[in-house]
Amino acid sequence: MNNKRPKVMLGELLVEKGIVSQDQLRIALTEQKKQDIPLGKVLVELGFVSEGMMRDMLGEALGQQSVDLTKVVVDSEAVKLVSKEFAKRIHMLPISYDKSQNHLTVAMANTFNVVALDQMRSLLGEDLEITTLLAGEAEVTSAIDQFFGFELSVDGIIREMETGEVDQQSMTSYSNEYSQPLVRLVDSLLSDAVKRGASDIHFEPEENFLRIRYRVDGVLRQIRSLHKKYQSMITVRIKVLSGLNIAETRAPQDGHISLQAFGRPIDFRVSCMNTSYGENIVLRILDRQKGIVPLEQLELTEDTLNNLRIMMARPEGIILVTGPTGSGKTTTLYSMLDSINSEAINIMTLEDPVEYPLNMIRQSQVNEAAKMGFAEGIRAMLRQDPDVILVGEIRDAETAEMAFRAAMTGHQVYSTVHSNSAIKAITRLIDIGVPKDVLSGNIIGVLGQRLVRRLCTYCREPYTPNSIERRLLNIEQEVAKIKIYRKKGCTYCEQQGYKGRQALLEVLRIDETMDELISEGSGLRVLLKAATNIGFHSLADDGARAVIEGRTSIDEVSRVVDLTQRLKKKRS
Repeated sequence: MNNKRPKVMLGELLVEKGIVSQDQLRIALTEQKKQDIPLGKVLVELGFVSEGMMRDMLGEALGQQSVDLTKVVVDSEAVKLVSKEFAKRIHMLPISYDKSQNHLTVAMANTFNVVALDQMRSLLGEDLEITTLLAGEAEVTSAIDQFFGFELSVDGIIREMETGEVDQQSMTSYSNEYSQPLVRLVDSLLSDAVKRGASDIHFEPEENFLRIRYRVDGVLRQIRSLHKKYQSMITVRIKVLSGLNIAETRAPQDGHISLQAFGRPIDFRVSCMNTSYGENIVLRILDRQKGIVPLEQLELTEDTLNNLRIMMARPEGIILVTGPTGSGKTTTLYSMLDSINSEAINIMTLEDPVEYPLNMIRQSQVNEAAKMGFAEGIRAMLRQDPDVILVGEIRDAETAEMAFRAAMTGHQVYSTVHSNSAIKAITRLIDIGVPKDVLSGNIIGVLGQRLVRRLCTYCREPYTPNSIERRLLNIEQEVAKIKIYRKKGCTYCEQQGYKGRQALLEVLRIDETMDELISEGSGLRVLLKAATNIGFHSLADDGARAVIEGRTSIDEVSRVVDLTQRLKKKRS
């Protein structure tokens, strides 16, 4: 079996990048001949480059994804798969393990060592799928000693804390971190939250204890309760990770943590705020892998998807997305931008804050300290020759004026506005101060959006809907032939009955008739009737479709959408 790396001109790449000189390369090549070891290792031993830099350069040269093990949060389930001695022998660190997919992610200094990969499969099963990440040799050795030497599971660390002493002094130090269970506990909680698909982590101080909750699928769920004595140390640890001032406990603070978890980069936006019983900390989890969903995977009906594409094909005007906080507006906007992103157009965004980096798109962040709000930012972007502009939110008259000015000068503008429905977004803009004649002819369309939890496909329970449910869903077939589903609960969904979320969408496309009605100042009822005449379907309609198709429950849709409007529609 061939165990050799492909030939890569690493030396030439390092000289070309200006990392080493020709003289340094010549010295390293001479030493390499003497010792018969890889060039990269020689350059590190001679002190010409750091191991981290060599790791990144090798990754670029080999076309391999590299990983910085000093910023990795390791999955305790992955570490349990092998012994420390085995990991040291094959020089491989397990980072994450997805049991449902039988997929293991590992860090290696030599990602072409197929013998080591075969040994891992022999131990864990031939059907094991392995993803390799390139890491520095010394980093792998150090990480094996670090992660295999201590308990990493949340339950195990809590037991350790209850029986041992915790040194608060070490919370602010990076030396021998993993000897302290509090350090490992915070890392394990971050890893556990990402693994469960949480969007937020809450550390909430009460009078006698610290409550820890995750927001999973839009709903908060209590995960742990810890003794009050651990509160200050957890707070200090999170502040150290996010670069916040540990001495400041009264004023609100915002920070940021970047880590590698489950083989991919994860960002955490940190917010600290003082409350009656201490500092309340909330971490928003920004998983780039979940940040962009292709339009085809949003599970829209064919008519809705076609309407959306027709709207996006318009060369100028405004497309708005509306919905409450946490309804997936940013994800939908990013999906739309990603579908039109190409070298032929210049896309620029102004956000508060930038949540996910997008290739080839120029992204800017609102900065009130630098006197760059949304209105000032749009004004500056218009001088940057954009074709498409994304404005994070239209929240005042000045921002609205600049956004519509951009649309009227030949740009395609995407933005969000807070309103209860797509139709009400029009009256909301009028309330902000946008003239009716400016609205007319410049709005391409409005998307109303909500997120509902998906029923767990392993345990969902079929049943026959009662008369009220049939009326809400507009079902007229014989009762015996109709089945919809409700939640039950199993180990796969952690007894919740739901797993994952999906979007409910209403797409309001503005045509000439609608433009005329808007300019005349017509009321909501008239606008809704005109929209229905051209095929508009409401959020309640889309929710009913999702229930009938078995993807969610009628209780879940009723939690975020008023289904009773369908009764009124039927009577009318």
